[in-house]
Amino acid sequence: MSKTITLRLQEHVYKRFKSLAQRENRHLSNLIETLALRCLETEQLVDEYEMEEIKNNTDLNRSLKRGVKDAKAGRGRFV
Repeated sequence: MSKTITLRLQEHVYKRFKSLAQRENRHLSNLIETLALRCLETEQLVDEYEMEEIKNNTDLNRSLKRGVKDAKAGRGRFV
């Protein structure tokens, strides 16, 4: 179910959003929602280069495996 919110924007920010919405032939609310979702996805996911770096980091992977093993054994505390 959709929710309605109130958003206060400075005039120059509003004009930027409005201009972009018009260029993309979208409603202002749709543009803001789309940009916010895109930002959330970017924050929550790693790209292929970051994932490759994580996979190749032997110290990190060793530490993660040790952490999983400790968690399964009930050792340590979770915060």
